Amino acid sequence: MSNLSKKRYTITSALPYANGPLHIGHLAGAYIPGDIFVRFLRLNNKDVVYVCGSDEHGAAITIKAKKEGVTPREIIDKYNQQIKQSFEDFGIAFDIYHRTSEPIHHELSQEFFLNLYEKGEFIEKFSEQYYDEEFHQFLADRYITGTCPHCQNEGAYGDQCEKCGTSLSPTDLINPKSTLSGKTPILKETKHWYLPLDKYQPWLEKWLIEGKKDVLKSNVFGQCQSWLKSGLQPRSMTRDLDWGVDVPLEEAVGKKLYVWLDAPIGYISATKQWAIDNGKNWESYWKKQSNPEDDATLIHFIGKDNIVFHCIIFPAILHAHGEYILPDNIPANEFLNLEGDKLSTSRNHAVWLHEYLEEFPGKQDELRYVLTSILPETSDSEFTWKDFQARVNNELVAILGNFVNRVMVLSHKYFEGKVLKGSAYNAVDNTVFDELSKFPTLIEQSLSSYRFREALSHFMNAARLGNKYLADEEPWKVIKTDEERVKTVLNVATQIVANLAILAQPFLPKTADRLFEMLQISVREWDKAGTSDLIDEDHSLGEVQLLFDKITDEQVEFQLEKLAAAKVNNAKAAVSVAPAKANINFDDFMKLDIRVGTILEAEKIAKTKKLLKLKIDTGIDQRTVVSGIAEFFDPEDIVGKQVSILVNLEPREIKGIQSQGMILMAEDADGRLDFVNPQTSITAGSVVR
Repeated sequence: MSNLSKKRYTITSALPYANGPLHIGHLAGAYIPGDIFVRFLRLNNKDVVYVCGSDEHGAAITIKAKKEGVTPREIIDKYNQQIKQSFEDFGIAFDIYHRTSEPIHHELSQEFFLNLYEKGEFIEKFSEQYYDEEFHQFLADRYITGTCPHCQNEGAYGDQCEKCGTSLSPTDLINPKSTLSGKTPILKETKHWYLPLDKYQPWLEKWLIEGKKDVLKSNVFGQCQSWLKSGLQPRSMTRDLDWGVDVPLEEAVGKKLYVWLDAPIGYISATKQWAIDNGKNWESYWKKQSNPEDDATLIHFIGKDNIVFHCIIFPAILHAHGEYILPDNIPANEFLNLEGDKLSTSRNHAVWLHEYLEEFPGKQDELRYVLTSILPETSDSEFTWKDFQARVNNELVAILGNFVNRVMVLSHKYFEGKVLKGSAYNAVDNTVFDELSKFPTLIEQSLSSYRFREALSHFMNAARLGNKYLADEEPWKVIKTDEERVKTVLNVATQIVANLAILAQPFLPKTADRLFEMLQISVREWDKAGTSDLIDEDHSLGEVQLLFDKITDEQVEFQLEKLAAAKVNNAKAAVSVAPAKANINFDDFMKLDIRVGTILEAEKIAKTKKLLKLKIDTGIDQRTVVSGIAEFFDPEDIVGKQVSILVNLEPREIKGIQSQGMILMAEDADGRLDFVNPQTSITAGSVVR
């Protein structure tokens, strides 16, 4: 374990917001990779604490509460329990699942703030921040949405664009809107305490860019490099909110700590509570030791939308405090998509973990296997139900399950479940054992580099080795002529099953337990894997169990129908809740000059995702229009199409191109755009009334 030589490890997985249930995107981002890694460390006798908990502060909680007409406390109590139960039922091996609403967390977060405050690390300044006049309150970053200045995503938040991942400030947004009233907020003066990230930039560059270039995954390093290249700015560590951790200053009554100051401290407060509950010293897992060799290794498992907070803001806070260790690695994953579309909580386009556990009882490992095999480790990946079915049926059932079942059934059929020696191992047997001995190291190397998909493929290759060996040796035929040879073949095959039981533990823990139960052995240590003597001669095997069942077409169709129904319901909801705009008089309407136009040319605008440059015959003239429809239409497919175009819109420059008008589009519930055009050919320049 060259990359895992330390004796003590502190492992965290991102704290989920307690404002909704878990879905498979969460699992693939931060929890399955963390769980696999922790199980592997424990198999190697490492001292590990694995912590997580509900993030119960911040604007996301209060927004949810306002929507449901309840208190923030009711929201966090509801979803904390649901999330915690889902993790337990799925089998994520946290040492503690904590809550940031607990007093121990508030106290520790305030201690951090006061430590930095008393050292003079904060900048105190008045600034203008967005304020909703209708709701009479300042707006936290997540209460403000608008257009991202970098990728033109119209749904960016005031702290981050979740489409391109760029860290933002509310004033960066184009056309900002309050999520409370839907109106444009005003700027109003308020006082806050800022962490001078620009002051720490030289240190961060040395620590991150110089020190972790060969450690961080390429997607993580690339984001860090981009932020640092853009230049860091001071970031406010306090907010004008009515929910969260109080700022512990007399002059800051009514203000709360910024959620991204308090949330990562939740890892520490969770460890502190775990240590109290288990008679441990929490400081040995988080604080610098007198001998640096005794420092714990800190690793954060997160999704890519949290990279900036874990790689820049939290390390800067820890560095400024001075007593705490810094993360050794932050193996963030990209996003998981679902059936050709982004996972969306608001649109119910998701596979919810609690629903999966109800609809596929006992099939936790099947989902673990499929998600691990498609983890978005350095780029986005996609989950489909057809692929889920294929991987379960063609790999878990047909390879791993089939091999184990045949070994167990034949051992009971021929030798009453006894593992017998038989004749001496021949060259084929020894070659198989030689190959088998390589898999623990291959898996170990992959896991120590956070390549979980690769590690899982090595495990399945070990199962393939066993399957091929049994198929080549054909004991069901040889039994008629050479019983001693069959004893040997089944001995070899059973040793392979025992190895698979050990190797399965990080990836498929429930399956591993069933294998140990069937084999009736207790050897589970990782360093025992790869050997040919895990099961003694004359050992009696347990009863045969079927490891996996096939996923049926009916089960897949049911899930696809659920997603389709959710899409229909979203469309209906969008139609029913879309409010009418304020009335205008007839004279205002008559000012709009809408004509039928024909698209003559279309081309993508470089370095943009949404924009097309169109040349349109309006009947009046031929003019250029820039339109944000590139995500939905290929340029070559729309040449010749007739459109409705507003021709007397004031021209404006977009990406250096003078746009003279606007084509009218219809937008459905999931954001899909389509043309508003005549059903039959109309002369260009015809008036739309």
